Amino acid sequence: MKKLVLLLSLFLMSLFIVINSQAQTIYDFKVSDIEGQTFDLATLKGKKVMIVNTASKCGLTPQFEQLQKLYTHFKDSNFVIVGFPSNDFYQQDPGSNNEIKSFCVKNYGVTFPMMAKIRVKGDSIEPLYQFLTIKSKNGLEDNEVKWNFQKYLINEQGKLVRVVSPRVKPMDESIVEWIRGK
Repeated sequence: MKKLVLLLSLFLMSLFIVINSQAQTIYDFKVSDIEGQTFDLATLKGKKVMIVNTASKCGLTPQFEQLQKLYTHFKDSNFVIVGFPSNDFYQQDPGSNNEIKSFCVKNYGVTFPMMAKIRVKGDSIEPLYQFLTIKSKNGLEDNEVKWNFQKYLINEQGKLVRVVSPRVKPMDESIVEWIRGK
């Protein structure tokens, strides 16, 4: 009987290890960038990543300025920001991808990667955002995108490590310390 319990325990531990080794990361996803080209998130391996849903006509839109400042300061330190425009909250990003790109560059000098406009909630939610918001996929927590400029912090292994409220500014000390590894 003891041998059976031991064997069953070993089997369950092995199964747990296999399941965890197959857990998703952001590297499993390909998206379209704002130019319509395929952007393979696997190209970000080894970097800390901030994924943020953006909007051009929101009270939080001025966060683009701090996002760009953060990116400029840390882009050479294995850090990248990836912006995902979304029109999911009161149609605050109604423009085309070209209009969004032009707005971001003209008004905020955005140079961090911007992706094509997507859905971050609802029935047509982008698969990447399914990963970011469902615990069984991301391994951290169930959450929902509450508003524009919600931030998802991803470690160098492509795993979600923190969800940051839209109201927390990009240059918040807790975010800067995470980037620095403190």
